Amino acid sequence: MVEWFGDVVEGKMQLNQIGKIVAEEWIKTPIIRDYIELYEWVVMPNHFHGIIGINDNVETHSYASLRTNRFGPQKHNLSSMVRGFKGACTKRIRKDHNPKFAWQSRFWDHIIRNEHSFKRITKYIRLNPQNWERDKNNRNVDSDFINHL
Repeated sequence: MVEWFGDVVEGKMQLNQIGKIVAEEWIKTPIIRDYIELYEWVVMPNHFHGIIGINDNVETHSYASLRTNRFGPQKHNLSSMVRGFKGACTKRIRKDHNPKFAWQSRFWDHIIRNEHSFKRITKYIRLNPQNWERDKNNRNVDSDFINHL
């Protein structure tokens, strides 16, 4: 994976210009998308972690969309939010910094179902820069070392 966003130095993430764009666009997410609430997040050298809440009180029905899609419109869901976030980042990054910038093609999601899980994942995200030396996404880590952990 290309390390587009910066470097971890002494356990702290140091964002480069591209990483700063990612952070700026993430911070704008609940302003642009009022159905989103941000929790813990971190930009890493080659990936991003974030916990979001999706407000279920958003009106998502219209007569036209219900006629064409039996599931209702798909604009207030995780996929559309990630698509908008990645799209905004990509547009700025390619225009101002690197026309070859590309995200990994997919994202991993997980529904947090209880307080214990929320706390565990929050801690994982918060400590991710400190654990970068052992992270499987760190291209400098020996895969044999990771497999023995």
